[in-house]
Amino acid sequence: MVRNILYTLLLWCFPVVIHAQDNTFRAYLYNNEYNVYLRINFYDQDVRVPGQELYGTLPGYLGKVNNSFCWVITSCEIKSDREATLQLINDFGSEDLTATLTRKNDSIYLFRQGAGSTIKVPNKGKWQKLPKSLEFKRK
Repeated sequence: MVRNILYTLLLWCFPVVIHAQDNTFRAYLYNNEYNVYLRINFYDQDVRVPGQELYGTLPGYLGKVNNSFCWVITSCEIKSDREATLQLINDFGSEDLTATLTRKNDSIYLFRQGAGSTIKVPNKGKWQKLPKSLEFKRK
C-alpha cells in the first residue's frame, strides 16, 4: 500500500519536473542596456521572425527593439538543463558565429559570443558592437 502511494506520487511529480525543465530554453529574454532581446524555443523550434517569414520556423532570434534587424539562430544544441550552444547568422547572411546561452538562475541568462563574427546591431544610424558576454533577463 505504501509502495503504491509512493509510486503514484512519483509518477504525478515527474511530468511537473519535465515541464519545468522544458521552460528553460523557451522564453523571451531582454537586455535593457542595449535594447536587444532573445525570442527562443529550442524544444519545438517554432519561432518565426516577424516580417521575415522567409526563414520559416527557427529555434529563435536576437532582435533589436524598434528595428527589424535580427540575428537568426539557425541551430542549437541543448548541452544540459542550464546550457545550450547556438549557431547564428545576421539577417543578410553575411556574418555568422557560435554562441552559448547559460541559465544562471530562474530569471537571468548569460549569452556569450564565441568563434566567428561579432554581433553588431543598428543604434541611432550606426552599427553598435555588443559585448562578448551579455546578460539577459526573462520577461
